[in-house]
Amino acid sequence: MRNDKRENNQLRPIKFTHNYTKHALGSILVEFGDTKVIVTASVDNKKPKWMSDEDNRGWVTAEYSLLPSATNTRCKREREKVSGRTHEIQRLIGRSLRACVDLEKIPELTITIDADVIQADGGTRTASICGGFLALKDAVEKLISEGKLAENPIIEPIAAISIGIVDGEIKLDLNYEEDSHAQVDSNVILTKSGKIVDFQTTSEGEPYEFERMIELFNTAKQGINKIIEMY
Repeated sequence: MRNDKRENNQLRPIKFTHNYTKHALGSILVEFGDTKVIVTASVDNKKPKWMSDEDNRGWVTAEYSLLPSATNTRCKREREKVSGRTHEIQRLIGRSLRACVDLEKIPELTITIDADVIQADGGTRTASICGGFLALKDAVEKLISEGKLAENPIIEPIAAISIGIVDGEIKLDLNYEEDSHAQVDSNVILTKSGKIVDFQTTSEGEPYEFERMIELFNTAKQGINKIIEMY
């Protein structure tokens, strides 16, 4: 039994609260156990400056922030330069969400997903991706209803979950205590149809067997299917 009384293949209590803020086109409060993230979607009526005039695509990008009081010791705001960890997570969120969008169907638009972690207890990046998809979906539906998009650009839903090997056992949706003691730490991002967007897995100590990696992936896939059912 785990420290929060869950079974090894059991997700933490998950909740998505839509329209959490007033002004964003899409906004979600994501709760994965004690991890809480506010995710919003904003739209600019222009594509990125680096994109050529001949490129008819729009763009989806992301920013991520761990707020100062999100952990038990205050972290500094990243005002001038983001850390390597933050940059990595932002790129992961943006890359993941672009994988489920036909960018040619959002021409001349940039959709920015902002994920602000207000309370961290492990799995902030995966919670941000799940909330990011829902904020994006809500924003797209509003753009369609306002006549600003001709058709739905979302190809299919995506979701993400953390998983690892802790004390020799495969455990799904790691909280902070489990994550900090894991022998193997993994994050899995899949589409609803089971296609892989990202599968990052790292041994923190001794190498582990291929068969265990397959078991990790399959357990994560089951968890992701349950999350998508919540959408």
